[in-house]
Amino acid sequence: MEEVLWYVSRIWSSYPGQTLLYGSFLVHYGLSLWALWGRRSLRLRTSEFGQIFLGFAIPMLLARHVVGTRIATDFFEADTVHYTVLLRTYFVNAPSHGYWQMVALVVAWTHAMLGLHFWLRIRPWYARVHATALAVAVLIPVLSLLGMIEAGRQVISLVADPDWARLIFANMKLPSPEAQRTLEAITDGLTWFFGGMVAAVLLARLARRAWQRRHGLVRIGYPDGRFVEVVPGTSVLEASRIGGIPHAHVCGGRGRCSTCRVRVRAEIGSIDPPGPDELRVLRRIGATPNIRLACQLRPRGAVEVTPLLPPFAQAAEGRTRVGLTHGSEREIAILFADIRGFTALAEGRLPYDVVFVLNRYFSAMGRAIETAGGRVDKFIGDGVMALYGIDTGAQAGCRAALASVQQMSQRLAELNVLLEQELDRPLRIGIGIHCGPVIVGEMGYGSAAAITAIGDAVNTASRLEELTKEYSCELVVSEETVRRAGYDLSAFPRHEIELRGKRELLAIRILASARDLSTVQANPLRPVQPGTAAELRVAELESE
Repeated sequence: MEEVLWYVSRIWSSYPGQTLLYGSFLVHYGLSLWALWGRRSLRLRTSEFGQIFLGFAIPMLLARHVVGTRIATDFFEADTVHYTVLLRTYFVNAPSHGYWQMVALVVAWTHAMLGLHFWLRIRPWYARVHATALAVAVLIPVLSLLGMIEAGRQVISLVADPDWARLIFANMKLPSPEAQRTLEAITDGLTWFFGGMVAAVLLARLARRAWQRRHGLVRIGYPDGRFVEVVPGTSVLEASRIGGIPHAHVCGGRGRCSTCRVRVRAEIGSIDPPGPDELRVLRRIGATPNIRLACQLRPRGAVEVTPLLPPFAQAAEGRTRVGLTHGSEREIAILFADIRGFTALAEGRLPYDVVFVLNRYFSAMGRAIETAGGRVDKFIGDGVMALYGIDTGAQAGCRAALASVQQMSQRLAELNVLLEQELDRPLRIGIGIHCGPVIVGEMGYGSAAAITAIGDAVNTASRLEELTKEYSCELVVSEETVRRAGYDLSAFPRHEIELRGKRELLAIRILASARDLSTVQANPLRPVQPGTAAELRVAELESE
């Protein structure tokens, strides 16, 4: 133990080590006081309040240790930094000092681990290592305390030997009684100083609040009709806390996670533009100009805000892009596919067999859709809904949809060969494709919420899928989808149909097999987002 301590003490006893140790403490303490001053509300989560409380308690708990070692050595020429002297003080001469030293160790370590947790919990990988990290974080101080206690036991037994005590302490210079009284006074002074600094900041906050309230309040409105009046300079997140309005903030309001994002309605001049840190987060999530981070937005005039994530949002939700999560209007292609005659096919079969066949079918169709750059929206019974062009636009989406139906038809044929012994007759599907403006966003409740699309174009695509029964074909696609995809399907039957609630007729093309598209040469697309993965993959599929 003494040998290891000799090497370790060389680090923190050196001038660079001392400069780094005390310099980092002063910077950290000063920033903490500034952060306390900057807060307009102290309504915090228990963990956040605990971190602040423990942080300000550390210098008061360590004052006696620092004065009795570093100040006694540097200014009173005492030899008190030796580990044996400290252990004798903590376990023999003044056990209460040893108790508070162990408390200081636990407080400092807990404060540090809370800070690391708040910093890392927004990282995608943190959830995977959280349990292991927690075990390590608990184990390290426990082992440290056990080591300290064991060393104290050894010193207690050694001190009982007068010869050992005389040998160890004979050449050590301990503080004189007068110096000891001076050191005690310095300890008390530092304790009062650090406590007084915190109290001074708290009193200054009260004075600032009283002065600002006399100069007018800012009104912040919420969707349910509630509003909170706060002093200028208060963030929207702090206003939510003051008003008791639940508001997500995984990172604790530090502008890192974006879970506190809000949609803002405000008059010109009521809010300042986002700063560099907030702007970086907003760009990362693809935010529109009317979306801000509640923890960074400090209105100067009346505003109305709508929180965009639920109060219980997790860090992963803060990484979702705004457009998809909160809804936006986009032009995309929509595909519906359904197995023909599946009810009759399932009759007389065991449930296990039905589920087995369906899962094989869903797997084949899902791979075909995703390979072409589509997004499987949902499986409905024995049907599939897919979306194309959410990120790449309608042109690329229409071409991706037509590329995927070829793959779907081909994979279905391969699946029928594999299930030949299981099925009385081959599986057949009907596919309908249409394109148009829809609203894309996260819809649903709780764990059932997912990205989906709603709109007239979705209903039309579903109707086209139903028409495959009427025309006894595999694919019905709207002429608009064909035109946007750049295909020439003039060789295939064309019909005009009437849709419920629509005056205009809808032109469609009928294909007996979706694989017939492979015989058609597509015209080059006008570039929308050149080089996107979806477009490159569509081109590969069409060349196969």
